[in-house]
Amino acid sequence: MKSGLKIVLAVIIVIAVIVAGGCQFYAGNYNRMVELEEQVSNQWAQVQNVYQRRYDLIPNLVETVKGYASHESQVITDVAQARSRAGGVMELSASDLEDPEKIRQFQEAQNSLGGALQRLLSITENYPELKANQNFLALQDQLEGTENRIAVERGRFNDAVTEYNTFIRKFPGRIIAGMSGFMPKEKFTADSTAQSAPAVSFD
Repeated sequence: MKSGLKIVLAVIIVIAVIVAGGCQFYAGNYNRMVELEEQVSNQWAQVQNVYQRRYDLIPNLVETVKGYASHESQVITDVAQARSRAGGVMELSASDLEDPEKIRQFQEAQNSLGGALQRLLSITENYPELKANQNFLALQDQLEGTENRIAVERGRFNDAVTEYNTFIRKFPGRIIAGMSGFMPKEKFTADSTAQSAPAVSFD
């Protein structure tokens, strides 16, 4: 084989190796971004599930309270309105997690509902018979458990977003993310006092 042909073949082999290595490098990083983005989406679904559970508990809770405190109409109306607003922004898609405004609207609606629930539960202090009602006690326990679950799932969601955002912002992920359309996700940063489990004493 002539030396010129050997050189050409060597160059072709080197180029092929570089191209194959580059493709493998790109594919590895791309696939990792897909995995991390799926983790964010899955964790967001868990956040929505626990908020949906709280949303579903409210009608029974309100009806129980109304049976003993029907004249507390303003507080009951506030809860109903806050629940309606929260329901209007309950479903966010994976792409919505890249929109700060949609995340803000979701958080504000959930904060408002959390605050209205705390006010509703605070008035039960004035109704000993309501506080002793087994149905109310069961609903209140479920609500507290759900609020605690919300805090846990929010934290897990933020962890998933942090891992994803960090990966796509670091070199060389930043370049591949830009080429492939991976965008940073917004963290869920709802006000912790509005989302904490309602503190209701039954002493």
